[in-house]
Amino acid sequence: AQLVEAGGGSVQSGGSLRPSCVGSGLSFHQYSAGWFRQAPGKDREVVGSISRDGGVVFADYKKDRFTICRDNSRSTVYLQMTNLNAEDTAVYSCAVDYLVIPGGTCPLKSYEYDLWGRGTQVTVSS
Repeated sequence: AQLVEAGGGSVQSGGSLRPSCVGSGLSFHQYSAGWFRQAPGKDREVVGSISRDGGVVFADYKKDRFTICRDNSRSTVYLQMTNLNAEDTAVYSCAVDYLVIPGGTCPLKSYEYDLWGRGTQVTVSS
């Protein structure tokens, strides 16, 4: 099983990006998925999470600019980011939680996730 992120890139402040995360070799639709980011010299932090049923939870300071959605027919989760600024520069990674609970959950702790992608670089210039 693996996760592969794509769709990062370089944008100017105020711009938008929509990284994607494609799962293969797993029953992607069963699992919650999360997005995390790690800036140079900083610890990894959660961006947000989406349950298998589409419920979404964000880290509070991101919910007004970021959106997460999923397309289970494509085994893909998206992170829509708008109004980006230099502080959003980081490697963005997705992960899935193999714990299956009826109704789904939205984990926000990295230790709750079982499978990780390698990440995609997002660079925002001011």
